[in-house]
Amino acid sequence: MRRAPFLPLALACVALWCGATGAAFQRSDAFPESRHHPAIKYGSTAPTDVVAQLNARLERGELTLTFEPGGRGYLKAVLAALGVDASSQTLVYSGTSLQASHISEKNPRAIYFNDNVSVAWIRGAPLIELAAQDPKLGTVFYQLSQTESVSPRASRMETCLSCHLSWDTRAVPGVFVLTTFPRRSTNDYANGGISDHREPVDRRYGGWYVTGAKVPPRHMGNQPLIGPHALPPEKTAPPKPLTTLAGTDLVRDIGDYLTPTSDIAALVVLEHQLHAMNLMTRAGWEHRLVAGADAEAPVGPGQEPSLMPRVREAVEELADYLLFVDEVPLGTVQGNSGFAEWFVAQGPKDPQGRSLRELKLDGRVMRYPLSYTIYSRAFDGMPPAVRQATYRRLWQLLSAPRPEPKYRHLTPADRRAALEILRATKTDLPAVFEQTLAAR
Repeated sequence: MRRAPFLPLALACVALWCGATGAAFQRSDAFPESRHHPAIKYGSTAPTDVVAQLNARLERGELTLTFEPGGRGYLKAVLAALGVDASSQTLVYSGTSLQASHISEKNPRAIYFNDNVSVAWIRGAPLIELAAQDPKLGTVFYQLSQTESVSPRASRMETCLSCHLSWDTRAVPGVFVLTTFPRRSTNDYANGGISDHREPVDRRYGGWYVTGAKVPPRHMGNQPLIGPHALPPEKTAPPKPLTTLAGTDLVRDIGDYLTPTSDIAALVVLEHQLHAMNLMTRAGWEHRLVAGADAEAPVGPGQEPSLMPRVREAVEELADYLLFVDEVPLGTVQGNSGFAEWFVAQGPKDPQGRSLRELKLDGRVMRYPLSYTIYSRAFDGMPPAVRQATYRRLWQLLSAPRPEPKYRHLTPADRRAALEILRATKTDLPAVFEQTLAAR
C-alpha cells in the first residue's frame, strides 16, 4: 500500500491541529484533540527526557559544559553529555528552522542524533536547537544560547510546533526529515514532503547534502534549491556522487564542522527513526485520552489489553511501521563517517550475537526487519496496555504461518530471527512470546 502523495510545503505547514481549539480538520488516523487536553497537558507537564535530565545534572553541579570559542560554542560539550556521536552528522540547507536566516547552501544546518535526542547547530547562529523524545510527552523542543555563561541551561520552547505538530507527525509534537524540491525562483510554489523508508529514494533528500562510499544513483540532494534550470524530481539529472564535502566548494569552510560528511547511512536511519517516534507518541496519547488516570495501569500476566478502536488502529499502524511494511527498495548504500559502526555497537545482542541494530543497507535498511526503536525510551514510555498490545501484534504477525500479502516481505527466516532476538533482549514481553513457532 503506497503512502499518500506529498503535500506541497505550504499545505504541510498550515494543515495543523490547533492547540487551543482542537482539530482544524479531522482525519481518522491522527490525534483528534489539543495537546493541552487534561489527559495530555503537554505544555504544563515537566518533561523527563534526556535534555531535562541534562539540565538537572547542571543544576546539581554534577556536570559543566565547556564553551569552545570560534563558533562551535557548546556543541561538542552538549553532544558528549547526551552521548551523541559526531559521525551522525547530516547537513541540511533548506531554510526549515526558527533560525532559517542563518542557513544557506554554503552554511548548512548540522543535525546530530542518537535514539533519544537530535541536536542542531548552525554556524554563526545564536542558538543550539534540541529535540528530545520524552517517554510521555513526545518530542520536546529546547534551545541553548551560544553565549558563554557560568550556568548554561537548555530552555524549553513551543514555537517549533508551528511546523512540528501537523498531519505528518500524526497531530502530536514530532520531528521529521523533509525533502524540498528545486524551484525556478523564490516566487514559485515550494513543494516536497516528508521522507522515510517508504518514499522512493529518487524523491528523498532535497535540501540535504548526501555523502558516502556508496550513495543512491538518483536522489534530490546535493543540488541548488532555487535556479532557472530547476526541474521536478522525475526530470532531475542524477547528482554527482560525493564521498566527502572536503575539497569541494559546496560548503564554506567545511573544517568548521565536526566532520566533512553528511553520511547516507545516518540519513536513512534518521528518517526511519523520527516517524517511528511520532507513531509511538500518537498511540500513547490516544490511550491516555480515553483511559485518563488509568492509562498507566499495569497489564496482568497473560491478560490481553482491551483497547478502544482508535487506540487499536494506532497500535496496528505502529506495528506495521516497525516491521517496515511498504519499505521501498533502497539499492546499495554505504556511509564512510563511522556512523554505521557506532550505531550498530549501541544495541543489545542475543546469545548468537545478533542485534536489531544491524544495518543491511543493501536492498533495505536493516538486517532484520523489526525496528531497533523498540528499545527506545519512547517505546518503553508508552502506557503498559499500548506497549503490550504492540508486542502482541508483532507476535501475531511474526509467528503467522501464512502472512497476509502486505507482510510477505517478512521471510520465514527473518520472522524467526526477529522473534528470537526480541525474546533474548526484551524483558517485558507478554506471555504469548513463550509459545514456540512450531505450535502455531
